[in-house]
Amino acid sequence: MRVLVAEDERILADTVAEGLRRFSMAVDVVYDGDSAVERLGVNRYDVAVLDRDLPGRSGDDVCRWIAGSDAGTRVLMLTAAVGIRDRVEGLGLGADDYLTKPFAFAELVARLQALFRRSAPALPPVLERDGIVLDVTRHTAARDGLVLSLSPKEFAVLHVLMRAGGRVVSAEELLEQAWDEHADPFTNTVRVTIMTLRRKLGEPPLIHTVPRVGYRLGS
Repeated sequence: MRVLVAEDERILADTVAEGLRRFSMAVDVVYDGDSAVERLGVNRYDVAVLDRDLPGRSGDDVCRWIAGSDAGTRVLMLTAAVGIRDRVEGLGLGADDYLTKPFAFAELVARLQALFRRSAPALPPVLERDGIVLDVTRHTAARDGLVLSLSPKEFAVLHVLMRAGGRVVSAEELLEQAWDEHADPFTNTVRVTIMTLRRKLGEPPLIHTVPRVGYRLGS
């Protein structure tokens, strides 16, 4: 899942981003509404977490921009306003969900995962293929009943490959979906992550390299 966090309280924004990365999400952070629209115009995000009271363009304006675009980005509004009218107004702008401050981090993660599952095509929270069971909600992975100890990035790459359903996934696509905007496309980070993931998945090998095209998951 690729997430944009737009929050002007920098400590809160950076803390949320760091926590989400531990759940294998690729997270970019901005601190004002103008930067949020700029990022949304360049990158494809599955979900945007928007503070309503952003400087520059407000979170409401950013939400309207997303609703009027073809980005397909889900919106989770964050706000200190707790009244029913405020929540109704936020949802009326085009937001998909609403969370008031202060919030429990576990609830934020659960709501983001729910929004991601509602994206087209719909995906179940537990993916199974070739003996691999990937539970996105619990952030666990196993092969043939043996629990796998994966890093957040390995988990994210495996998630992308399993969602592909046997289709070949390019290195560029993996970078886009499993890394944030600071990833260097000219490094071998994808190849190294695939190598360590292959080793942890064990034998027989399940991740296959398609020369000059990408990677495919399947027996």
